[in-house]
Amino acid sequence: MDLSFIINNALQICFGAGILSILYGLYLSFVILRKPRGDEKMNAIADAISQGANAFMRKQYLIVSIIGVFIFAILYFIFGSYTAIGFAIGAICSAMAGIFGMSIAVRSNIRTAEAAKSGLAKAFDMAFKGGAVTGLMVSGLALISVSGLYYFITNFISGSESINLQPLIALGFGGSLISVFARLGGGIYTKSADVGTDMVGKIEKGIPEDDPRNPGVIADLVGDNVGDDAGMAADLFETYVITAVAAIILGELAFPGNKAVLFYPLLIGAISIVTSIVGTWFVKIRGKSIMGALYQGLTVSALLALVGFYFLTTLLFPQGIQSSLNGISSINLFYSSIIGLVITIGMVVITEFFTSKKFSPVRRIAEASVTGHGTNIIAGLAVSMKSTLPPILLISAGILLAFNLGGLYGIAIAAMSMLSLTGIIVAIDAFGPITDNAGGIVEMTGLPEKVRNVTDPLDAVGNTTKAVTKAYAIGSAGLAALVLFASYTEELLRLGGGITLESFTLSDPRIIVGLFIGGALPYFFGALAMEAVGKTSSAVVDEVRRQFREIKGIMQGKAKPEYAKAVDIVTTAAIKQMIVPALIPVLAPIIVGFLLGPIALGGLLIGSIITGLFVAISMTTGGAAWDNTKKYIEEGKFGGKGSFAHQASVTGDTVGDPYKDTAGPAINPMIKVLNIVALLIASLLI
Repeated sequence: MDLSFIINNALQICFGAGILSILYGLYLSFVILRKPRGDEKMNAIADAISQGANAFMRKQYLIVSIIGVFIFAILYFIFGSYTAIGFAIGAICSAMAGIFGMSIAVRSNIRTAEAAKSGLAKAFDMAFKGGAVTGLMVSGLALISVSGLYYFITNFISGSESINLQPLIALGFGGSLISVFARLGGGIYTKSADVGTDMVGKIEKGIPEDDPRNPGVIADLVGDNVGDDAGMAADLFETYVITAVAAIILGELAFPGNKAVLFYPLLIGAISIVTSIVGTWFVKIRGKSIMGALYQGLTVSALLALVGFYFLTTLLFPQGIQSSLNGISSINLFYSSIIGLVITIGMVVITEFFTSKKFSPVRRIAEASVTGHGTNIIAGLAVSMKSTLPPILLISAGILLAFNLGGLYGIAIAAMSMLSLTGIIVAIDAFGPITDNAGGIVEMTGLPEKVRNVTDPLDAVGNTTKAVTKAYAIGSAGLAALVLFASYTEELLRLGGGITLESFTLSDPRIIVGLFIGGALPYFFGALAMEAVGKTSSAVVDEVRRQFREIKGIMQGKAKPEYAKAVDIVTTAAIKQMIVPALIPVLAPIIVGFLLGPIALGGLLIGSIITGLFVAISMTTGGAAWDNTKKYIEEGKFGGKGSFAHQASVTGDTVGDPYKDTAGPAINPMIKVLNIVALLIASLLI
């Protein structure tokens, strides 16, 4: 395969890799659906979870589609039909990634519960296969949407020498819009149901988690899917898309007319899809090392990707990249791609240290729980704050190294390299809600303790994998947002209007004002998300209390709770609460850009990236540490279940739930929406 063949067929190769990813995901789906579903009682629980999840998704996307049609019309009249179509493609593909992944997850949970009867290895294999479907769908749809739209606009709109960037930017905007709604809506749902259910069930009634007597338990299990599965899928889909788009934009601006530069980020994605598929073959549990089995697949995927990146880089750029202003050697480009993979592995290791029961941060929170609820909260907050420094240092080192190696384009390649492993990373993440649901089904149907002894360790690892993936999403979001900001400034320089690099100086009060506003937005956005969980969970508490009070015989197991009412209450409240915070990142750059100008808007973008990274890391890592503290104590440490330390850990977990699953993760798409909207309207501000 020579250079001319790759250049002439790059987009077809990338499109084919995306199709391969989807086909392999469909194959895994077929394998999963052939497995046994268990007995009638298990099926009743699983069907209730599936119906609740589907009902929420239908209502959520009905609201989102109305908002999307309105935005589509605005883009059509301002930027034209192609930009509006790009937005629609991004929104539809992002929604598809989440919906399809979730639909398989809710079918994998009961099969994982049934497989747990035969031991850890079979249950683990089933849960991972279910998660892999989501991961492969996300990466496949992302690469197909970018390469397909790119092919269309280069062949039917822009011609061979230049590219119309607006439809690609709009593609990222469509994915981002769905992502912020999915993250917020799903996050509000899952944590409102979880908090409301636990507050009455665990604290007031003293019954176990996932106890079938709790009227909110089905809503809680539904939330794992709509929040951690569909929400994460939409989040990483749009991060993948906008990173690829931003890398293409920077390549076009820095090295105009060089097709190899434009195709390189997409080909990196194509290589990693293949290596991620291969990596899934190596996820095999040996003994009881669940996390080790998952990391084994990630390591194989990363190492094979590095080999592929090397050959791709040397083939595409035998003499490096040259332009009138700068040049980058091929080995420096390869090193930039290594940096992205190193950041990925580093984020995984750092997050596991702060959230796993095996290490000191969680154990310190558990020890603090012995003296009460307040000391648990203090210790948890301390861990959440400390957890921000190592990943920020890692990301900062990566940015400096990539910039020294390849300038802004080098940072874009590092970000694309990091995102290229989305397939295997999301597979590891989606493993979490499947095992959580499987444990719930086992608990609710009263299966033997030996089955619960299989699902419990899977669930505990799932908590860590969800935290690891959120940290990966945050780190990649930071790099992606930085690349988008660079694209925004480069676009302003290209458009002229008297703006130069010297315009972005801290002596300009417009920059300072923009920094202040941008820095405040993640806090305000996060506060609205937390308030939404508080309001919605209060409705759940009232409903669960009502059923315990009015339906006689629930606690004795003689009467069945009305699960559907709790599901409906959470669905309605979560969708209502998600709308206002989700519109903030769309409207804020428009308001600031047109009132204060493009310079102030640039300050807003940087301010939001800086504080957004810290707030998101602190919330997601701290929340996961609180969650695993509770599970650590429930294993028998510091008095075990029912002890004073356990009661304190439940309080910490209740605080940490909206931290790690609602506000923190939703900040990822929020900062990217801010940047993509700014890039989209840049031409209107000059």
